[in-house]
Amino acid sequence: MIRSNDSINEPSVDKLINKLEDENQHPVSRYELCIVVSKRARQIIEQIRNLPKAEKKEQGKTKEIREACREVESGAVRNTKE
Repeated sequence: MIRSNDSINEPSVDKLINKLEDENQHPVSRYELCIVVSKRARQIIEQIRNLPKAEKKEQGKTKEIREACREVESGAVRNTKE
């Protein structure tokens, strides 16, 4: 059973796509959004792995995907062509 605070409803996919489009001046697809968020989530996971054990417990309270989405929404993560 999924509790309402366990699902990713906010920020919405459309809001995230619009945020990436504003920064890049080109249309962004859902696929491209998925790639950007998943790359950032993997970076967050790697950062957590490198933390001391005591800090890992504090960091593990928020899901990595949710944190990556929030970072895209805030403008902290940008889409770059590589």
